[in-house]
Amino acid sequence: MNKQEIIEHLKVIVKPYIQDQLAFDSLTEETDFINDLKINSANLVDVILDIEEKFDIIIDNQAMEKMFNVKAAIEIIETHLSEK
Repeated sequence: MNKQEIIEHLKVIVKPYIQDQLAFDSLTEETDFINDLKINSANLVDVILDIEEKFDIIIDNQAMEKMFNVKAAIEIIETHLSEK
């Protein structure tokens, strides 16, 4: 799975939780889940659980703490998928 495919899956996952449609429409690797998309911390946990389910991976607490933007999420997903 390439980076663009991961981004497309992430867009579907985060869409129900976003509070800033304009930031979502211009989503890039640098987009921050909390500051840009206005996803609250409780919903960010839901996003992570949805990512785990979609990609059939387990994200540990250490990785979870680093998942603050799209780029970090992609890197974590890619790492986990490569370990399969």
